[in-house]
Amino acid sequence: MKMSGAEILIECLKREGVEYIFGYPGGVVLGIFDLLHEDKDLKLILTRHEQGAVHAADGYARSTGKTGVVLVTSGPGATNTVTGLATAYMDSIPIIVITGQVPTMLIGNDAFQEADIVGITRPCTKYNILIKDAKDVAKLVREAFYIANGGRPGPVLIDLPRDVSATKTDFIWPEKVFIRSYNPKYEGNRWMIEKAANEIAKSKRPVIIAGGGCILSNAADELRELVEITNIPITMTLMGLGSFSGEHSLSLGMLGMHGTYYANRSIQNSDLLIAIGMRFDDRVTGKIEGFAPNARIIHIDIDPTSIRKNVRVDIPIVGDVKKVLKSLNEVIKEQSHQQWIEVRNSWLKQINEWKKEMPMFYFDSPDVIKPQFVIEKICELTKGEAIITTEVGQNQMWTAQFYKFTKPRTLLSSGGLGTMGYGFPAAIGAQIGNPDKLVIDIAGDGSIQMNIQELATAVIYNLPVKVAILNNQYLGMVRQWQELFFNERYSHTYLNVVPDFVKVAEAYGAVGLKATKPSEVEPLLKEAFNIKKTVFMDFVVDWKEKVFPMVPAGATLNEMLFLEREKKAEKKLKAIK
Repeated sequence: MKMSGAEILIECLKREGVEYIFGYPGGVVLGIFDLLHEDKDLKLILTRHEQGAVHAADGYARSTGKTGVVLVTSGPGATNTVTGLATAYMDSIPIIVITGQVPTMLIGNDAFQEADIVGITRPCTKYNILIKDAKDVAKLVREAFYIANGGRPGPVLIDLPRDVSATKTDFIWPEKVFIRSYNPKYEGNRWMIEKAANEIAKSKRPVIIAGGGCILSNAADELRELVEITNIPITMTLMGLGSFSGEHSLSLGMLGMHGTYYANRSIQNSDLLIAIGMRFDDRVTGKIEGFAPNARIIHIDIDPTSIRKNVRVDIPIVGDVKKVLKSLNEVIKEQSHQQWIEVRNSWLKQINEWKKEMPMFYFDSPDVIKPQFVIEKICELTKGEAIITTEVGQNQMWTAQFYKFTKPRTLLSSGGLGTMGYGFPAAIGAQIGNPDKLVIDIAGDGSIQMNIQELATAVIYNLPVKVAILNNQYLGMVRQWQELFFNERYSHTYLNVVPDFVKVAEAYGAVGLKATKPSEVEPLLKEAFNIKKTVFMDFVVDWKEKVFPMVPAGATLNEMLFLEREKKAEKKLKAIK
């Protein structure tokens, strides 16, 4: 039976197990949208902006482990997906973005709503393709899913001209996919794994760094086993939070620019780093020349181009994190490891002293809401069981510092690109993929306005997403940098006019709540969590609050700033005198 290119596309999506498509219609994709009108197997989630659609698909993918799918039209519809694609690309998230395109005979003629989206997105997709013949649709869609999920995951774009989607041809489903030029390596080299185990055995001050690859590979169990059988403390990158319980005694929390004091001190004093599924981003390492100066480095990653890209590596292991850790644990268990526990007692004692010396803290107030207090209360009330999305900036860092993530796929945040406006649509996608879970977006009053139009999407689909807005009337993180490094010249970071978020929520048919005093925070959160509707929670917080610790740009992890504590110590000293 002959099928149109559009019909073949829909059939392929079903065979790939797709349940939801996030999208926005337009001229050249009307034929595809028409097929979705009464389809019972595929549900289209109509967002209010194409960027919102991609972030929602991204949040769906991160929280479920499935592939997110987006369908938009050509020209501006396609170009509006670029920020979402770049966000997914930097964080290795598997999504498929299908863009309509003008008919093939018009490509290159500056036709109405034409854009070279394949050329535009080449730097921010794992792979992209312009389909020129209907008979290639099934094969190329199958390959797109294979590439998006194979090896190091990432976004793939499919550009489908209108005439190709309308042309009829035979439907042939390729049962297997083989791409000669793309064969990711999943099994780690056995000799290198044994070498790593020997290095771990003789180390006295080792530290494990867990990155987003531990979550993407579903390797939380293997990671926990490695930590516990070796008695090695573990720190996590922003993307790795949740891969290991933040409540475990061996957890050091997050490292890097806004990492914990004890995580950064541990890295700088270690003799061995076991880096797993991470890429040594500049926000993690600080000044490369001063990073972990006395440590040998074992680096496990499925992407060979990430190894030795930013830092020197002594033992590289290319392979899937879950498979490599399973093999590494087997080798380690064959050895006697009681001696490791005894040797490392002094190392752990030192780390515990650092924890006591400089724990994560903030100065509470009975009069003004501190943003950290809001996050601590959210963690306390949800018992770490919620799915948390964030925007980008102070809200993101405070969440990473003060919410104790205990499970993988519970923190969804734009790590590599740092995309403001990501959190709310990502929460929508996460709620669709996890209808029985509490999903909370922790946002700033600046970032929430980037994609605030998606309130309509949340309300129309009856999604009980909760949004906690830390409202300080500033672009907080930029203001913090201006205060610390630009002599308090707050150039264009004061938002001046911030909308009444309660009224905005109500205008869309959602619920709006507001707190201005610390005593109102917990009752408001409890009320919001019990409402089975979309809720905006407006917390008016201390605008002067900053994120600490902080490693300035160009500094090493040893050079952390603790200005707030120093100022308070100064005041106490003056009072005593």
